[in-house]
Amino acid sequence: MNSKSIQELLQTFPLFKDLTDDEIQPIIDLAQSRTYRRGTHIFMQGDPLTNVYFIHIGKIKIYKTDFNGKEQIVNVLQSGNMFPHQGFFRQDQCPAHAEVIEDATLIYIPIHLFENFLMNNPAICVKLFKVLGDLIVDLQKRLEEQILHNTYEQIIMLLLRLNRNHGELVKDGKYAIKSNFSNRELANMIGSSRETVSRTLTQLKKENLITTNSKGNIVIDKDALEQELLY
Repeated sequence: MNSKSIQELLQTFPLFKDLTDDEIQPIIDLAQSRTYRRGTHIFMQGDPLTNVYFIHIGKIKIYKTDFNGKEQIVNVLQSGNMFPHQGFFRQDQCPAHAEVIEDATLIYIPIHLFENFLMNNPAICVKLFKVLGDLIVDLQKRLEEQILHNTYEQIIMLLLRLNRNHGELVKDGKYAIKSNFSNRELANMIGSSRETVSRTLTQLKKENLITTNSKGNIVIDKDALEQELLY
């Protein structure tokens, strides 16, 4: 990617969108781009944190594994997302695996170089804290979902959350979740079992709250699902 393309991409992120051309130029000089094929890992849980990544094209699955090798999906990221957020402020290891699930082009900035930039530009730090604050709120909401709601409700909330990030309006309040997720992956996102998710999705289909289109995408009735949570 050329310098102009990198600038256009970075300025779509909340962290950089309010910067002038002169202010963002030093960041562009630090940035590099790379293409990753589906199925490859950008980093593994426990690797040293060295870069912060910005997604231009593609989708990235962030997940953890426990001692038994069980997978827990933390998030599925796409164009316009950055990761890992804690990379800017922690001298630490990667907290999770990052796997490419759709061919991706990423912009990345070496953390040690970016830290030097931040030390000389405190206003950028304030904007970055806002991004981190939004992430913390999202994680708090997910924790509340697991504590306060049963599995049926958690799956509905998961579908609504996936729709916010991956949904596309198709007609009359119906949204197609453009990324395909297996029942196992959906289960891993909420710490449930594949069988429970399968039964719940079947139930939601019988109640005409969701359908599946010809591409295998889940199509949700957004208003009806939100109304279901009120009862």
